[in-house]
Amino acid sequence: MTTNELNPMKKTIERVFAGLIATLMALVLAACGGGGVVPSGGVTLRSLSPEFTNRKAVSYSPYRTSNRDTETITDANVEADLNLLVAGNFKLIRLFDSSDKVAARVIKIIHDKKLDIKVQLGVWIQNGQDDLNKAEIVRGVKLANTYKDIVLAVSVGNETMVSWAFNPVTPALMGGYIKSVRDQITQPVTTNDNWAFFAKNTGEPNNPKSIVLAIDYVSMHTYPLADSIHSATKWNWKQAEVAANLRATAMMDAAIEAAKSDFSAVRSYLDGIGMTSLPIVIGETGWKSVASNNETSRAHPVNQKMFYERLNAWMSSATTSKPAVIFYFEAFDEPWKGSDDKWGLFNVERKAKYVIQDLYPSAIWETGTYAAADALYYIPTATNSTITASRYTVYSDVAVPGEAKTAVDPLWVGWESTPTAFSGSGPSGSAPEGSNIREITPAPKEWGWGMIAALVGSSDDLSSFAATGKLNFSIMTTYPGSIEVGFLTGTADESSAYDVYKVLTPGSYGYNNNGAWHQVSIPISDIIPSGGIGYEMDPTKSKLDLSKVTNPFVIADRYAKTGKPANTNSTVKIYIDNVYWSK
Repeated sequence: MTTNELNPMKKTIERVFAGLIATLMALVLAACGGGGVVPSGGVTLRSLSPEFTNRKAVSYSPYRTSNRDTETITDANVEADLNLLVAGNFKLIRLFDSSDKVAARVIKIIHDKKLDIKVQLGVWIQNGQDDLNKAEIVRGVKLANTYKDIVLAVSVGNETMVSWAFNPVTPALMGGYIKSVRDQITQPVTTNDNWAFFAKNTGEPNNPKSIVLAIDYVSMHTYPLADSIHSATKWNWKQAEVAANLRATAMMDAAIEAAKSDFSAVRSYLDGIGMTSLPIVIGETGWKSVASNNETSRAHPVNQKMFYERLNAWMSSATTSKPAVIFYFEAFDEPWKGSDDKWGLFNVERKAKYVIQDLYPSAIWETGTYAAADALYYIPTATNSTITASRYTVYSDVAVPGEAKTAVDPLWVGWESTPTAFSGSGPSGSAPEGSNIREITPAPKEWGWGMIAALVGSSDDLSSFAATGKLNFSIMTTYPGSIEVGFLTGTADESSAYDVYKVLTPGSYGYNNNGAWHQVSIPISDIIPSGGIGYEMDPTKSKLDLSKVTNPFVIADRYAKTGKPANTNSTVKIYIDNVYWSK
């Protein structure tokens, strides 16, 4: 060949070689956090630094009381929190906002005390509050630029575009806020949202494409525990087909697979629109140590540890199908969250829960000793034959000929994980029958309180009492105003719990609150019309079912139902005796 013939071939080889090099470089950059890659129509990606991807990450909020709005946060408490996290090697934290009260304080303490902690800073975006959002952006940009060595990334907005968002913001508006922040800083920028939004899951109204084109990495949330309540068929948490002694392990294995499935769904969507180099971070995931929102048979210190260990195993595995980072939710319990509390690795007293006790000295452990066998799992509720006796006794000392009794002894327990009422034996010598009475002490929250007599793992068929039956009990109290009494059918495990409580005013059905004993008798047919779907239950399952009574007696005071103002907070004791159904 002549020299002229060789030159075109040489140029072709050079072009092919250059293309291969570019492809390899893109792969390397993607593996390191996506920096430098320009997705089709998107921004030039800013890479997540090794300081970000190589640290153990956790979400952090400093709140310790039941009212974050009035709580005074101190530097001493924040510094103590951060030192605890460093001691456990949690050296990457997620902050949710750019407020002076929290974010600026936390970052300044990290800087001033020279703590080895890096931050994903939040910029809190609120629906319909453009002026407040712009002010928040100013604060966030200032913090990101002032503390570039600490703030490694910034997240604009939190769970605003998923279909069930409590603080909804359209992708168009959010895209503008993201761009405003990104144009003023050099760090990678994202937004935190549920996996279903980022995966454009079935039923999601918002298209994530404009958002993923505007960010440097995805920060997705996945909550298998919450999904077991809100999307009961999304994954098989019950594992009922598995032997009971293996069911807890099977459930937690299924839980981590559910989280992996959510991750894969997001990855598939991104790859499908050409965003193959956009990194994914799991911005929130976790497991409660205590059931605070109907997570019975699931939330327990051992189950929390099992989920945490499975997350760690996923991250340390050789698979490439995993996130760049997992931010565990969360560092500390936060009482202000109410029914959404108990996710913390530490309790609110800053005692290490079972999940991380191997990282800390026993002096700062939460009380309680656990073993693998203590893990909770689904146990089907036993359904017993129809009660045909004319009397069904829930609580009484004196035996009555021909009566039927509860299948199991009732467990008297207050609503919620931090009980809103307590029960014990009342003063002897004052019982209207026998010698024992039940003393109930309200420990109300802002909405009120409740106490149940629960048939744990069992239910009784009281359908024969529907037409002519009555709920009877003796009561002595000076508790102010009205109360609620009734029963519950179904179970939280089956998402079928149905509340059947009637407001009982002084002077009705024999009730009075004058400090003397009174005998109350309420027709079941008068209570039933007050029934309603249980909190967070499935409307297709939560229906009145007298063949499956699981709480044959409930006493409560939900202020919205009894006409009291929030935070009424009366703790006057109520004494109960001789509780039974009759017909």
